[in-house]
Amino acid sequence: MVEPRLKSVQCSSPAGLHRMAYKEWGDPGNANVLVCVHGVTRVADDFDALARALSDRYRVVCPDVVGRGRSERLRDPHLYVVPQYVADMVTLIARATANRDDGTVHWVGTSMGGLIGMILASLEGSPIRRLVLNDIGPVLDGAALARIGEYIGQDVRFASFEEGARFVKEVSSSFGPHSDEEWHKLASDVLVQEPGGAWVRHYDLGLAKPFAAITPERAGQDQAALWGAFDAIRCPTLLIRGELSDLLSRATAEEMTRRGPKPQLAEIPGVGHAPTLMHAHQIAIVRDFLLT
Repeated sequence: MVEPRLKSVQCSSPAGLHRMAYKEWGDPGNANVLVCVHGVTRVADDFDALARALSDRYRVVCPDVVGRGRSERLRDPHLYVVPQYVADMVTLIARATANRDDGTVHWVGTSMGGLIGMILASLEGSPIRRLVLNDIGPVLDGAALARIGEYIGQDVRFASFEEGARFVKEVSSSFGPHSDEEWHKLASDVLVQEPGGAWVRHYDLGLAKPFAAITPERAGQDQAALWGAFDAIRCPTLLIRGELSDLLSRATAEEMTRRGPKPQLAEIPGVGHAPTLMHAHQIAIVRDFLLT
């Protein structure tokens, strides 16, 4: 059984230094690196099944984006924004590709992790050579964003793990059908017990701060900038969409296939936002794209 190594790298923000934790799978000497980045309130552990399946071909690096999981919190919560995350990932990639002359990687990003990858892939000299965007695009549904922002900022506490797990399953129902064992893992990855005994979600509630600053005018500007970034991507790209997604519409996904990198589109039936990439048929879609 392949097991990960827990590591961390020191990153910088305008508010000071912080450590970003990550899991590394596969041969530590393998120069072929795959970076997998999770959604806004999730963690590196989301990619355990995918990383295990791909560790025969890659050294798979899965960070806890700052403010989540094992990573440190930012001193200024207003810095929980994509430009900061991109800067952190550049630092991580420099560490992960130290034994590779060209410093390049492949990238899988779910939701927020896809936005980070989209921006990084759009930059001149980007290290990303193959890109998987999991249920994310340049157009973000306003109602879905409001739902996510409200959910993030709730200071919810649970008397037991079981109570917390029921909550996680309820708010994550759009992930689609999963076994009881899989739901238990999805909950245990993002719940932590405080010293007082209560169970809470394993991230900084300050993540909600930037969502509160989004205005309709700002949202329009951000959308234009995201389309500009998407159109600048030149690497082979795969777009995965949950058939029932309320964050990435079918119309947006189809427009994406006609613009920028003109990605391949794979739609996962019976799933909303976002496919977890835990199941064999979803893993196969990613593997086939990355290795062909």
